[in-house]
Amino acid sequence: PGRKKLQFLATSSALENLPAHVKNTEPAPEARDSEKIARLLPAGAVHQGLALRVQNLPEPGLEDVCVQGDDRKPRLVVVLDQLTDPQNVGAILRSCVAFGATAVILTGQHAPPPSGVLAKAASGALDIIPVVRVTNLARAMEQLAELGYWRVGLDSQAPQAIADIDLSGNIALVLGAEGSGLRQLTARKCDFLARIPASGQ
Repeated sequence: PGRKKLQFLATSSALENLPAHVKNTEPAPEARDSEKIARLLPAGAVHQGLALRVQNLPEPGLEDVCVQGDDRKPRLVVVLDQLTDPQNVGAILRSCVAFGATAVILTGQHAPPPSGVLAKAASGALDIIPVVRVTNLARAMEQLAELGYWRVGLDSQAPQAIADIDLSGNIALVLGAEGSGLRQLTARKCDFLARIPASGQ
């Protein structure tokens, strides 16, 4: 509901199966054959007879979503340090929604755009959880500290397990990139580094 809808395309069979309230939306669905819809979409996209062209959601600023509200309930934000795979980012967005995170913070560069691939992997989470893109992650982490967040970086080589850290209060959980993990500067901006214990296999 937060997106501006620009064009709605449907195959004739998909159009027949649409409920009346969907057929009567704005913009009204336009009938197209399957191949014409496929040609309008990014390579590899699967449309299953329906395609809706929308504008990206407005991206909030850090303080818009991370400042403590009236409820005084502790907040959890997840910070992604240059994760580049849209499938991984989509899966993280899903998990963030499932665990009640307040927001996800990404770098403006070295992060996937809010594409159809990311949206599909996120299974709706992209439209539920605010995604904040920042130009300088180190500065954003300093701002999080100023806003009262403990910054906890996940590192498989960290000396302490995550269960050994007091995670009460506002927490910024910082995840590193695929393969390389947290960058050194990002790790230095964390208050704690912790590992998630895993079996040897």
